[in-house]
Amino acid sequence: MADDDLEAFRADTRAWLEQNCPPGARGVPMRPENSVWGGRRPYWPSDDQRLWMERMAERGWTVPDWPKEYGGGGLSKAEAAILAQELKRIDAASPLQSLGIWMLGPALLEFGTEEQKRKYLPDIANGRVRWAQGYSEPGAGSDLAGVQTRGELRDRNWVVNGQKIWTTYGDKCDMIFALVRTEPDAPKHLGISFLLLDMDQKGVTTRPIELINGDAHFCETFFDNAVTNSENIVGERGQGWSVAKFLLGHERAMIGQASGAGMGKPLEQVAKDTLGVSGLRAEPALRQEVVDNLIDSWVMQIAMERMRDQAKAREMNPHTPSVLKLVGTELNYARTELIGALTGTDTLTMDDADTVRWLSAPANCIAGGSNEIQLNILAKRALELPEHK
Repeated sequence: MADDDLEAFRADTRAWLEQNCPPGARGVPMRPENSVWGGRRPYWPSDDQRLWMERMAERGWTVPDWPKEYGGGGLSKAEAAILAQELKRIDAASPLQSLGIWMLGPALLEFGTEEQKRKYLPDIANGRVRWAQGYSEPGAGSDLAGVQTRGELRDRNWVVNGQKIWTTYGDKCDMIFALVRTEPDAPKHLGISFLLLDMDQKGVTTRPIELINGDAHFCETFFDNAVTNSENIVGERGQGWSVAKFLLGHERAMIGQASGAGMGKPLEQVAKDTLGVSGLRAEPALRQEVVDNLIDSWVMQIAMERMRDQAKAREMNPHTPSVLKLVGTELNYARTELIGALTGTDTLTMDDADTVRWLSAPANCIAGGSNEIQLNILAKRALELPEHK
């Protein structure tokens, strides 16, 4: 697309956003209770955010780079980048938070049948169905290939039995994409299938796990003869590990990119507010740490853009997501420690965004496969280093 066309697109986009993004959907802190998650039983933080989601979904801009036939906006990479810039300019809230958008959607676009894409993707784009992820189990966390939840094919239906854990907001979700062992005699990384199940059935039970801060966004999920149609298998039977690896790449890169995003003030603002310009001048070592973190964050953003381009061109190194997850979460951890050093512990309270970010930083280093696991993957598979004996 020519530069003139892109500038015209920017002008049209800016005008549309100014007219259609309500005041109550601007400047909203990105926290779960302030976010729109959609689903069959949606919760709306405000009428303005409900209207904002509906308007963006109607335009296909909840998933701007998905094809239009699947509920997306059909935008080019350059157009999607302009939209993101203009949304940031007016400090617009994300219209829809969704594991369906971040994780299942890309997997369906890559591995799903045409029927699956047309059945599930528009509902994801329009926020009509809220999805949960059924990966981890009590005996299969970072060693994900050890899943033991079983699926048996009976009369054109998969009958599923087993348990998942750390199912984020499982008690509020409508459907779940899950790794299920359908070929019990196959080798460990084989015999796993990627199934889609409705959670609104008597064979599925969720049990929230209360955390130390009183939150309970994680759940245990139990399958007791839960049923799903045989057509709800993504990819080939017994080849779900290929889908899982693809999706894990998206998850790990997303965790690396999103760690700490939208929570609290930017690091440079905290430094200015706390010490002031004169105070920063008097602390060259601390100032250098802040600058180094900001530069590293900028480089991380460039790396994420490069990864997205490579993924679309099917040229991405399979180990790139592990690198980005490792670097992004360690970068966020260093950022939260810096903010703590600047503000002190007296400012930490459970309803403060910076406190939430500080508490979340170590967890992000574990989620999606711990950073120690990422180091092992890179050492063994990327660098092919010999094992220590």
